[in-house]
Amino acid sequence: MAKNTICVWYDKDAEAAARFYAATFPDSAVGAVIRAPGDYPDGKQGDVLVVEFTVAGVACIGLNGGPAFKHSEAFSFQIATDTQEETDRYWNAIVGNGGQESECGWCKDRWGVSWQITPRVLSEALAAGGGQAKRAFDAMMTMRKIDVAAIEAARRG
Repeated sequence: MAKNTICVWYDKDAEAAARFYAATFPDSAVGAVIRAPGDYPDGKQGDVLVVEFTVAGVACIGLNGGPAFKHSEAFSFQIATDTQEETDRYWNAIVGNGGQESECGWCKDRWGVSWQITPRVLSEALAAGGGQAKRAFDAMMTMRKIDVAAIEAARRG
């Protein structure tokens, strides 16, 4: 396990989520699956407790902690994309697998974890400042999934 690891709380589907992320994003994998050594108040011996996984190079663990805590946009994975095709692929994988669209490049997977699928052209436009940042920002504010061509056109003015 890495020295610093992001812990993501799931009701009971940490392993399914980790396997989906590993199949969807490059530089992602499922590591150890740790099972309960005995029965406990909300489960039985052999139930998955913790799953070690990597998402786009970031070390994580999924904790099957039960329904006490829900995900919110206060935590999200942000995935930088280089093309519309890559943006579409990740967006469609998340939304098309029981997830839901949100606004400005945000979506949620079927487990309620928030994702920002962010084309680099948008990040670059915002970092450039000035008029191109304002135009790109205004264009983004009208979108759900980010349209790379529309951001590029807004950036140019």
